[in-house]
Amino acid sequence: MFNYWAKPEDTLDLSRFLNDHLASVIAKYPKRFVGAATVPLQSPELAAEELKRCVGTLGLPSVMIGSHINEWNLDERKLDPFYKTAEDLSCPVFIHPWDMETGGRMSKYWLPWLVGMPAETTTAICSVIFGGVLERFPNLKLCFAHGAGAFPYTLGRIEHGFMVRPDLCATENDNPPHTYLRRLYSDGLDNILLGSDYPFPLGEHIPGKLIQDSQQLNKTVKEKTLGLNALNFLGLKLKDFVW
Repeated sequence: MFNYWAKPEDTLDLSRFLNDHLASVIAKYPKRFVGAATVPLQSPELAAEELKRCVGTLGLPSVMIGSHINEWNLDERKLDPFYKTAEDLSCPVFIHPWDMETGGRMSKYWLPWLVGMPAETTTAICSVIFGGVLERFPNLKLCFAHGAGAFPYTLGRIEHGFMVRPDLCATENDNPPHTYLRRLYSDGLDNILLGSDYPFPLGEHIPGKLIQDSQQLNKTVKEKTLGLNALNFLGLKLKDFVW
């Protein structure tokens, strides 16, 4: 999905091709599309340089990365040059799970996508929190796919583990996990964004219909979830798009 397994220079070439094409489509339909860059994060320095080009030259307002980079979780210090660049550019980072376990017990019933993806995202969030990424980069904006995986539902367990086994969980950051809830786009009225997952089958057949048809959500909540929260996350204005 992200080609992190390839030689960094090869992934850079592919990233530049994809980013250039994406920017060309947006240039044709600027009121319809917004782009997220892709970068060769197996080389954080190359990724940082490509991100500068994407934001400064191509005008892409965000970047998408994987839930891990080969053997690195997202707290890996080698990723700091990339995080620093994203923070300096005020470039939001969207994190999508990938490279789930697919063999053995996970080989049946589509389990990698049904169970593995939420686990990947939860691991990524815990790595960011326990590894102190947001302490090192307090202005870094992150958004996690699929409702933050299983994190909102296992937060109590994660928090309790942090408290009772700080020797295992609090080795790099002594701030409790719950203190990050308003710093991560994972819950709350202003922090939930519609994702279509197009063209894959796990997304809604008609994106947004569940929200539009809801009898429990008022107009304000629907408008935020369907688009306004995404624009706010990306630092964009509603007037610049078809609504």
